[in-house]
Amino acid sequence: MNENLIKPPVEIRYADELSALRESDTGKKPENWVLSPKAVRTFILGGKVKTKDGTVEISKKFYGNDALVERCIITLAGNRGLMLVGEPGTAKTMLSELLSAGCCGTSTVTVQGTAGTTEDMIKYSWNYALLLSKGPCREALVPSPLLIGMEKGVFARFEEITRTPAEIQDSLISVMSDQILNIPELGDDGIVFARPGFNIIGTANTRDKGVNEMSGALKRRFNFETVEPVKDVRLEKEIIIREAKNLAKVGHIDMPIDEDSAEILAVTYHELREGITAEGTMVEKPSAVMSTAEAVSVFYQTISHAWYYGDGKTDLSVMTENLLGAVCKESMDDLQKLKLYFNTAVKQKSKKAGGKIWQEYLKASKILK
Repeated sequence: MNENLIKPPVEIRYADELSALRESDTGKKPENWVLSPKAVRTFILGGKVKTKDGTVEISKKFYGNDALVERCIITLAGNRGLMLVGEPGTAKTMLSELLSAGCCGTSTVTVQGTAGTTEDMIKYSWNYALLLSKGPCREALVPSPLLIGMEKGVFARFEEITRTPAEIQDSLISVMSDQILNIPELGDDGIVFARPGFNIIGTANTRDKGVNEMSGALKRRFNFETVEPVKDVRLEKEIIIREAKNLAKVGHIDMPIDEDSAEILAVTYHELREGITAEGTMVEKPSAVMSTAEAVSVFYQTISHAWYYGDGKTDLSVMTENLLGAVCKESMDDLQKLKLYFNTAVKQKSKKAGGKIWQEYLKASKILK
């Protein structure tokens, strides 16, 4: 099944690991969870487990603050809503998927928040053909993610919650307070009680703050955890390489990954995001989001170009073109900031011993002119 899907859900992609964890799990489980909090932590942060067939290596999937992951798991075990906030591209969505798959065995009960999200997209709607022929009845009801999560006792994920109108957000308040959803059209049979295991994981970008600010009443029903950008350049390089390999595998691109180019890109993103180079030179931060997810996209575009148009080798000029598109998508004023970065930081690195690849990178910057 993996081979037939562009992006398999987490529970399918890591089915073998989840199976091994279930087999070896002896920890205490909250009601209706498929794994104990200890096993969920191992699923997300990696480790080794012993099964009847031997030792199974569990891959590390989230690179960040381990204590953050533990706090998230404990929040969910205590039936408290979890809100993951942070800059775009900091793996909030991936973490919510991993938590859902590890705790509930499913990560697909999801609402994608947009300006057009309505209450029936969150709770329930109707099959109008059945509604006209049979009237309001359970058969004519079309459950949406919130209702599905309540009835199955699993997590409902609400992505980009602050993109949703405030009055739609507030429809969650009564459900989170009383763990009950009323369906007035069904009369006395229209009260749905949440099963044990039900919870809500939301995500929100700090860049969207003020677009549709969450009400104080809704905020009080969530524990907030901030997911920070990757601070370690070596770790960012590792993530870029790992994710690019995964994307290349899905795209049937069979070529070696140029780790030196990945390192250059990781350094570029890190220094532009932080506003300071490893040598201590101050650089202007672009207004665009310089996230690790964006870096992965730029690097994968470069690999794809090499595969389809090139000779299978990463071209730094192409990578610079892709970087230009990513940096300047918010404002063309960022072009000057990128030029300045090359003329100062990259030039400085190219003069160091062993800076040959930085020299090539500096030459590639001619396309910025």
